[in-house]
Amino acid sequence: MTEISKLQQLMQETGLWRANHLPPSLAKGIPTGFPELDPWLPDNGWPRESVTELLYPYSGIGELRLLAPALALLSQQQSRWIAWIGSPYIPYAPALIQAGIKIETILIIRPKSTADQLWAIEKSLASGACSAVLAWPDKGIQSKHIRRLQLACKAGQSWGLVFRSDKAAEQSSPAPLRLQLQPGRKSNLSKKSDICVTIIKRPGGWASGPIDIQYKGDLDLRRPHAPVTTIQKASSPRKFQYRQAVIDTRAGLAWPGQTGPNFNPFQPGQ
Repeated sequence: MTEISKLQQLMQETGLWRANHLPPSLAKGIPTGFPELDPWLPDNGWPRESVTELLYPYSGIGELRLLAPALALLSQQQSRWIAWIGSPYIPYAPALIQAGIKIETILIIRPKSTADQLWAIEKSLASGACSAVLAWPDKGIQSKHIRRLQLACKAGQSWGLVFRSDKAAEQSSPAPLRLQLQPGRKSNLSKKSDICVTIIKRPGGWASGPIDIQYKGDLDLRRPHAPVTTIQKASSPRKFQYRQAVIDTRAGLAWPGQTGPNFNPFQPGQ
């Protein structure tokens, strides 16, 4: 065996990806639901078994609605959990249902400390019980943590979504896919977009310019007066149990129909 063939074999066994080569695990992307975005992503969709970083200035610019079609597809195709870890507000059930996401797949995890939060994210990704994990880590997350999350995605065949401040764009990150999100802007044709996406890092390609995305229709954000029912200490379909985990039987997410720094995309807790 030549030295080149040995090197190629070593790279395949370690799972390293190169800029001009997409590993087999990323062969089938998750459709985003937005034709203008798919061609820019690995294999025309959100990468599976990988960490995606979403960098944004503040909540409520449409960052969650951007993910709604993909999450709906996962909830309908798989029986695994979609975990929400450290979300800043309680999700909103009617909006989630309206987006086509099955609320029985939603798992809300509320860690009490940074260490518990990072532990919960990694274990959720690696458990095999989650099709996707949405995480809002605090400023304590570092590059070494993201590397561990990437390995956990591979182990559990799960899609990891990490929401961070747009200030993190100035820092390097081992996450294979990084998107910078901005509030919608007006194009040259004076048509207002709902959100502007810029890819600052992706496997197999260069960074992109701004991609304007316009959402179709509005989601009902009205909050019902009925109290939220919570089931404590629930286990996953695979009997995987979490520390500080709860399932909200009406859990959902409010994707905003408008943007603005004063708009709250979630509903306050009871």
